Amino acid sequence: MKKKILDLTVTANIQLHANYVLIKMTSQEILPEMLPGQFAEIRVDGSPTTFLRRPISINYVDKVNNEVWFLVQIVGDGTKTLAKVSAGDVVNVVLPLGNGFTIPEKPSDKLLLIGGGVGTAPLLYLGEVLLANNCKPTFLLGARSEGDLLQLEDFKKFGEVYTTTEDGSAGEKGYVTQHSILNDKQFDMIYTCGPKPMMVSVAKYAKANNIECEVSLENKMACGVGACLCCVENTVDEGHICVCTEGPVLNIKKLLWQI
Repeated sequence: MKKKILDLTVTANIQLHANYVLIKMTSQEILPEMLPGQFAEIRVDGSPTTFLRRPISINYVDKVNNEVWFLVQIVGDGTKTLAKVSAGDVVNVVLPLGNGFTIPEKPSDKLLLIGGGVGTAPLLYLGEVLLANNCKPTFLLGARSEGDLLQLEDFKKFGEVYTTTEDGSAGEKGYVTQHSILNDKQFDMIYTCGPKPMMVSVAKYAKANNIECEVSLENKMACGVGACLCCVENTVDEGHICVCTEGPVLNIKKLLWQI
């Protein structure tokens, strides 16, 4: 899929939480095709300490309004500056990058999408695409507390939503791998994105129960095109891959850390 360098115009910057903003952008031309799980490299202007683009998951593609959404977690100078953009600002973006999630060839109602923290971002667009392909996704979203659960109403448009919080303020108390739905319903496929310890736990669960599983890795991706080697991940065949070009979505069977 051909990548493009585009100057996108911000249409909205919505503060979802003290540490999260949802930035919507559009283009004068029709946005390129994007797949669930792909990402963009966004240039950050106005930050004297930020020299590299920031890799941000594609949260959603609104084809009616020709918009692409980015869910941004504020963690450092780069994302702090990016989070200050306003409607009308122009942001330089390279997209789409990487490989996305696998869409089943046949309709299925046994697909579980597990997200933690800002890792829920790529699962929203995935949910819509799965539904458009006659599948019925189920979402399991985890966070530290109720306020950290993001875009729940958007997720509910595409499937059933279950939640966990570490403090028990919403959904079931605990981690996503402890949710009762894992015992109550059988799944054939799991898609997951979030903190690495969470994904490792999900991968171990999937392997133990003979469930196919794809993870979206969040390695540091400075260039997005496989040149800088910042995002290298070890694989089971004693090889190495660049997550930005051969991922970020990978089947757990390829990953050394899930054995």
